[in-house]
Amino acid sequence: MGEGNEERERLRQERQQGEVEESRSNNRLILGYALASVLALAAAVTIFVLASGGDEEAQGDAHINLNLEFGSTNGYEPDDRAGTPPPAVVADLGAAAEKAGCEVRRELPDEGHDHIPVGSESPGYGTEPATSGDHVEPPYQQADGAYRETPREIEVVHSLEHGRMAIQYSPDLPEADQLELKGLYDTMYGATLLFPNEEMPYAVAATTWTNLLGCPSYEGAATLDAIRAFGKATWGKFGGEPVFAFKFSGPTPEEPAE
Repeated sequence: MGEGNEERERLRQERQQGEVEESRSNNRLILGYALASVLALAAAVTIFVLASGGDEEAQGDAHINLNLEFGSTNGYEPDDRAGTPPPAVVADLGAAAEKAGCEVRRELPDEGHDHIPVGSESPGYGTEPATSGDHVEPPYQQADGAYRETPREIEVVHSLEHGRMAIQYSPDLPEADQLELKGLYDTMYGATLLFPNEEMPYAVAATTWTNLLGCPSYEGAATLDAIRAFGKATWGKFGGEPVFAFKFSGPTPEEPAE
């Protein structure tokens, strides 16, 4: 591992450890509030508001859910860049994929649902990017959000099992193209992920449980529309666990923002 990769891994581990410590601190605070609620009804009401939390989504353009109960960032750097708003075009999946030159693979083999320990090697998935299979144990499923770094497949696959869609792109794409993808993501970030992936054989791809959209090149608005149509057709579908099992908020691929 080169010095640059070692430094990135060190920073990722520091961010992950900070996230865990923050969660433990929050849990201690919640416990303290709960004990105090025995003393006064007013305190109990206050505790309920704090524990219920309202909107647990991180404020900012990465749209990351910070509650470890629903997933972990696993220490990866958020992508809080301001995206370029996409054109409002929606074609059916077949027509959109054909126009963009993308392949669509639906109802691929279900490769398993077992949990494996955090830090485990990939079990060897049948597609690239992975679309199903054994995956990391909770709560290390990748939290909904946009990231500047590539999560491990075992972390993403657990998210797919819960109905999520993962939008992935080659880090070699020009910055302007990445910002267009980020802009599309900003319209459908509920229960969705966005991150670079240099290992896949596509310029852009989107995955849901047992479904894959693979685009050899990025064709601007046509590719954005293919991703949008793929999300409408496959996001939130049963992958062994319901999409609502992990809380999320905001527009989704099924009902994107205008």
